[in-house]
Amino acid sequence: MPVVLKSSPLLWTRLAALVFTCVAFSLGLHGAKLYLRTGDFCIFCWAFSFAGTLLVILVELFGLQTRAPVSWKNFPITFACYAALLCLSASIIFPIYFLRGSGEQSEVRDFRIVCTVFSCLATIAYMSEVILTKARPGEVAGYMATAPGLLKVLETFVACVIFVFISEPVLYDRHHSVKYCMSVYCICFILTAVIILLCIGECTGFLPFPFARFLSAYSLLAVVLYLSATIIWPIFNFDPHNGGQKQRPYNCSSAVGLCTWDKCLAVAVLTGVNFILYLADLIYSTRLVFVSA
Repeated sequence: MPVVLKSSPLLWTRLAALVFTCVAFSLGLHGAKLYLRTGDFCIFCWAFSFAGTLLVILVELFGLQTRAPVSWKNFPITFACYAALLCLSASIIFPIYFLRGSGEQSEVRDFRIVCTVFSCLATIAYMSEVILTKARPGEVAGYMATAPGLLKVLETFVACVIFVFISEPVLYDRHHSVKYCMSVYCICFILTAVIILLCIGECTGFLPFPFARFLSAYSLLAVVLYLSATIIWPIFNFDPHNGGQKQRPYNCSSAVGLCTWDKCLAVAVLTGVNFILYLADLIYSTRLVFVSA
């Protein structure tokens, strides 16, 4: 089997990401003395990114793109975008939980500082890969390499972060309106994830309707749903007349991590962020329909 090794900025970017994530999770396992599920999550982010990058490099090294069971126009950039978001999350969460106010011995703290630095470097490397591989104007590329495709990656990731905040403790069982918001998050996440899987598996041609029109219609639906959730969630969580709490409780200042009120606020902000992302997605998808026509 011939080995195809072509030096390019993209290859060096992927090799850098491979090294950075390898160092981050190796030091995290070796001497950082991580605990709680937060530490496990950071290790997962680095190890998952390392394994996926190694797979992409090996497939391209041995020229197996045509034999891969996925669309190689869509898979590498989709993975790079998710890896960038995961490493970015680890770069933010790790120092908050393991460096801020840490009373560990200096050697353990040094390991944690190095983990944070290499996690940040991995984030930069994956962002650089996304920039290098995203579609240019007039260029024929996979859907996931376009702006709407990358927006869908962001939408699913933001929804996952919302699920983390909203589920521990459970924040959506107090009122039917809040349960409605949870259903909005779930429906939009599932449909967006299905679209991503259809693109990666090159199954969009099997749909009984034009894919571009479906994207435009779904984006409009998602905008309407998220607009309603953006309005309803703050009303029933922060308005005292609807059982909410307007002021931040005093015990939140001494809580480890985020208290319940902070998590409600984070969900409200992330709901607004996803609304903006879906609105931008709608604009791009509408343009796509007109260009196709």
